[in-house]
Amino acid sequence: MRTIKTILADDHRIFIEGLKAVLNRHPALHFDIVGEAGSGMELIRILKKTTEADLIILDLNLPETNGLEVMRMLKEGKTSIKILALTSHGEPDIIKSAFRFGANGYLLKNGGITELYHAIEEVLTGERYMGEGLSLPADSNKYNKRPGSATNFLTEGRGLKRHNLTKRELEILGLIAQAFSNKEIAKELYISDQTVSVHRKNIMRKLGATNTAGLIKIAYDNSIV
Repeated sequence: MRTIKTILADDHRIFIEGLKAVLNRHPALHFDIVGEAGSGMELIRILKKTTEADLIILDLNLPETNGLEVMRMLKEGKTSIKILALTSHGEPDIIKSAFRFGANGYLLKNGGITELYHAIEEVLTGERYMGEGLSLPADSNKYNKRPGSATNFLTEGRGLKRHNLTKRELEILGLIAQAFSNKEIAKELYISDQTVSVHRKNIMRKLGATNTAGLIKIAYDNSIV
């Protein structure tokens, strides 16, 4: 039986325990759980210590550092670890972001056990897997803009003017949609981490978003990325 060194990341402890029980029932694979994380920062700490993992199964809504940010950091590090996003977000724009930032597979939490097994098997063989009933945005042209272009954020985010976003907030929203962390945004815009944090909170309040995934969806809907 093949052993798969696996890291699980989800901020709900009971979900991780249930996932471990499901993985233990796989008929052909043995999952050696080498790390369990309840936040993005905890996952990053585990990854710094664990270099031999084969698979990460993670939610996108991780506190501190969200799943998209972690995936982007892993992608930049050119790691061979396979990543399966297991989340509750089925919006095409968020799925697009996940694959763009390094996901090998994307699956909804309300899927069945058989589908989870199939997704894992596909991802481990190097295939891309997208869960049943999910789809990518029909219009792919808007994803061809140059990342990080403040001009795009300001000229094409007109739909957000009614929310009274400032020029700086539009810039920061565009970078958030590219999974930049607060520290990376601060470096990009030559401002402090604390200033970015305040802007992020103001953006979320103005747009009525409760998490990063919601902000990313809004950014895509308004052609900011």
